[in-house]
Amino acid sequence: MKRLLARSIVGVAIFVASLYAGDYLSLKLQIPRRAQFGTVHVQPYLAVPRKDGKTEFMLQDPVDQPCVHSLFPHFGDPPCWYVQRHRSRRINL
Repeated sequence: MKRLLARSIVGVAIFVASLYAGDYLSLKLQIPRRAQFGTVHVQPYLAVPRKDGKTEFMLQDPVDQPCVHSLFPHFGDPPCWYVQRHRSRRINL
């Protein structure tokens, strides 16, 4: 039983590593020919705690968040599919 579990964990780790490497190579080699990077409009807002225990929210100006068109984050940028699903960014003060 332990041997099967160990083999399964190693198999999953190899699969994820190969998927990450393939994702990276497709960006590096630009396969298929498409833009590597993109931008998404993100709405940041400040969450300011008040003395009475409540939180006040203050909207900021929208900003463009750079992202990469891939499954995983690469080159220091998050993937565009993730940024598009999280367009509001809360900043706690």
